[in-house]
Amino acid sequence: MKAIRIHEHGGPEVLRYEDVPTPTPKAGEVLVRHRAIGVNFIDVYFRTGAYTVPSLPFTPGNEGSGEVVAVGEGVSEFRPGDRVAYAATLGSYAQERVVDAKALLKLADGIDYETAAAMMLKGLTAQYLLRRTFRVKPGHTILFHAAAGGVGLIACQWAKHLGCTVIGTVGSREKAALALENGCDHVILYREEDFAQRVREITGGARCDVVYDGVGKATFPASLDCLKPFGMFVSFGSASGAVEAFNIGILAQKGSLYATRPTLTTHTAHRETLTEMAADLFSAVQDGHVKIPVHERRPLSEAGGAHRALESRATTGATVLLP
Repeated sequence: MKAIRIHEHGGPEVLRYEDVPTPTPKAGEVLVRHRAIGVNFIDVYFRTGAYTVPSLPFTPGNEGSGEVVAVGEGVSEFRPGDRVAYAATLGSYAQERVVDAKALLKLADGIDYETAAAMMLKGLTAQYLLRRTFRVKPGHTILFHAAAGGVGLIACQWAKHLGCTVIGTVGSREKAALALENGCDHVILYREEDFAQRVREITGGARCDVVYDGVGKATFPASLDCLKPFGMFVSFGSASGAVEAFNIGILAQKGSLYATRPTLTTHTAHRETLTEMAADLFSAVQDGHVKIPVHERRPLSEAGGAHRALESRATTGATVLLP
């Protein structure tokens, strides 16, 4: 079978399309034949070495959908032919892969493979941000950075459905239009405007209950100036570079603020929690409250091009690779 392999850390050119042996599922594992594979910024972190990998070479990717081919010993929940999807450990940039049965989910009716591959990691991230990290409620005002990105488009739609006033930041007028079509009440062009000042203007000085930030260095610490007293700053990514070490006293100075850095892995560590989160996500999509925009499709062999587009921050919505 074919897979993308990384033999050394570096730019998109290190993504090699190679022949590899088809894996055999061990006890507790399931062999999945991919129909679609999700592309996420975390894939870039692993490719460059910003995030540690167990060993080189490795196959990147943490999200996919497809059909069960075979199951290992002790697996009773899945059988060959089941439609499944997952957000799991490294290995999805391949035609087939083994997945721990504890991380695998049966795909809900009415959700196609491309949608599933585009929404598992990004959609479950939106779920834990909005429903578990800071549980938004009607009347809350939120700021979501990169509102036209893969997580942003999902989260802003969902937050709007849950009764929030949604403010998003974007990098272009084209992205602004997209964000307004997907849940944002107000959009700030962060390259042209002081987003903290604009938040104060939009809210009449009241500011936000929560800021969700997957951008990182470029938006911190100004994001703290967008929060009302006792507000929460949620950092969940670092597309522009990691947030540098800071004096925790700044949280006191700016209004007894809270700050957290959650991860999907922690939230989904227990099977019961994962299935509850997925059910919430599937329901939001099936009911039409959240639409999953897939704006780019590429063959698996063109994974390097997908990474170049992602890193240029020219993409909107989700990109999927087709094996």
